[in-house]
Amino acid sequence: MNEPADVQEKSDDIVIVDSEAKTTWQFDRRFLSSNWECQFGRGCKGILDHPSPELEQGCCSLGAELDDDEARMLAAMASFVDPSRFQNHDHTIEGIFAPDSSDENGWRTRVVDGACIFLNRPGFEGGGGCALHLEASARGESPTQWKPGVCWQLPLHVDYADNGDGSETATVRPWSRADWGDRGTTMAWCCTEEPEAFTGDSRVIDSLSGELETMLGTAVFVELTRRVGDD
Repeated sequence: MNEPADVQEKSDDIVIVDSEAKTTWQFDRRFLSSNWECQFGRGCKGILDHPSPELEQGCCSLGAELDDDEARMLAAMASFVDPSRFQNHDHTIEGIFAPDSSDENGWRTRVVDGACIFLNRPGFEGGGGCALHLEASARGESPTQWKPGVCWQLPLHVDYADNGDGSETATVRPWSRADWGDRGTTMAWCCTEEPEAFTGDSRVIDSLSGELETMLGTAVFVELTRRVGDD
């Protein structure tokens, strides 16, 4: 592909044009340079209507949103997860998807006992957290190849806008409470909007490098890394 081009940017934004893909990428420089770190298993309050760190559900209390292509992919990947790393494996016989009530053409992973079917509970001998993530790690593979996009991309959110000339603008920013819609008004959400999440040992551009490269493509990611530099 062509080398990504620079365009004028504001002090807190980075703008990179991928002329081959006809996409203008906009990035929140401050967030990429921040020391945000996922608080799952570290006191995350979760997304219920009351703080519930003891459940260690993180943002998995709801089923993950999927389109048809992702649903087909996930069905295939789920069949390869070792049952020893999948607490709810026996429930898969009843199906791993449910229709998405907010999208007549979409799907969600099924909720079992109050959380996503793929969420292993604290104390499970195969490991707590996402069974898909655990399986990917055990195989030495990237979780981005196993998990739904909404899961592996979090806390990154992309807003796409059609420019009306065959090109698009994609704005990469941190998730916010508002992105959850009406449900977000009552959530105990603290992921990107409270200081306790900004306690990591490295910058987002480094700690989420795999996710960013998968999302952007290698050429844009390399340019983004150069532009963030030593901030």
